[in-house]
Amino acid sequence: MRLWPQSLFGRLVTIFIAGLLTAQALAIVVSAREGAKALVTLNNTQWVQRYADIASLLDSENAAGQQRIAMAMSGVRLKLSVHPAASPLPADTLPLDDSTRELETLLHATWPGRRFDLYLEQRDPDQQHRIVDVQLRDGAWVTLDYQRPPSLSQWPYPFVLESGVLVIAIVLLSLVAVRWVTRPLSELAHAADELGRDIHRPPLPEQGPLEVRAAAAAFNTMQARLRDYIQERTRILSAVSHDLRTPITRLRLRAEMLDDEEVRGKFVRDLQDMENMARVTLDFLRGLESQEAPQSMDVMALLESVQADETETGRDVRLLGGLSGPVKARPQALRRCLDNLVGNALRYGGRAVLKVEEEPEQIRIRIHDPGPGIPEAELERVFEPYYRLESARSQAGGGTGLGLSIARNIAEMHGGTLKLRNHPEGGLEAVLTLPLA
Repeated sequence: MRLWPQSLFGRLVTIFIAGLLTAQALAIVVSAREGAKALVTLNNTQWVQRYADIASLLDSENAAGQQRIAMAMSGVRLKLSVHPAASPLPADTLPLDDSTRELETLLHATWPGRRFDLYLEQRDPDQQHRIVDVQLRDGAWVTLDYQRPPSLSQWPYPFVLESGVLVIAIVLLSLVAVRWVTRPLSELAHAADELGRDIHRPPLPEQGPLEVRAAAAAFNTMQARLRDYIQERTRILSAVSHDLRTPITRLRLRAEMLDDEEVRGKFVRDLQDMENMARVTLDFLRGLESQEAPQSMDVMALLESVQADETETGRDVRLLGGLSGPVKARPQALRRCLDNLVGNALRYGGRAVLKVEEEPEQIRIRIHDPGPGIPEAELERVFEPYYRLESARSQAGGGTGLGLSIARNIAEMHGGTLKLRNHPEGGLEAVLTLPLA
């Protein structure tokens, strides 16, 4: 399974989102670290100021006043006690962490001549105490016992929320911007695909960025040149065909005056072949530039019409299956395609079976004949114009070698496919696939 998107839109969006998320993640990490440091510094500064205020207040009182103040200022987390001598340090003190070391540095700067001890003590698994013993001016010591709150995550949730909103907004804008940039390319690809089926399709709108307008203009110029080339070629061949009719007619009249019936018959057959080749060649070229518009049509009714026309002439054509609704197609072109395929089946197999299958996104029409089939190596070559097999199947029916070419061109004009295969039960099967949309 490919994880990397294959479309230009998908790749640009992936690059934008990946880059944005990476930048935001780095910004969150940096912000979290710097924010945590700033909060620690601010908190330590406040505690230093509070410790300094307490020490100054106790310095101004006698022993009895110091005890009263200590009792009054003691709370749930901070407890003050005044005693005449320094308390011995506990044996199980903890190493100072970064925050406590910074507090110690600030206290040294605030009390340059005052003696104090700072240490950490773990009394319960979830209770860590930070203790500061400070000597007062009268020689007494005050112990400031602060029970630190449980360690809380320093993750900056407001910043994360703000970054998330920013990421969502930028992602949405990126989707709109990338779609706006890549849509003309999608339209150009669609137009190139449609050009093979309809040379007369409307030109691309020449709008958008400069590069897109230039590409659209070049595509429209190419389409116009191709259309002019096909029209000019058709006009030339039409003129040649028209001019050939006169000498062919004269040759046919002269052939009728020949006394040798065998020679006369050969001349007439050759002239008839020449006329047929000129006619079907023109039909083939006109089919390439067909301007018939697609429309919603009942394909089953068309198939029933083909069956009825062949049955009236005494030919064996059976129709199986059905469709649930109409299909968008070019009626005349599709009729011509089916006539060619059914005609080939009758010519080479003597009878034809048409089977219609409907799928969610396409329909499939199978035309099976019990004829001699085609060698596997020749199944694609028979679609080449004027290519004829040197086999019993080719010798059985004649033809000019353009019927299958015309049929495939019509199938591709509809966005479908036409393939041949040798049927497992014998004979040849033509499989015409047409999209429902």
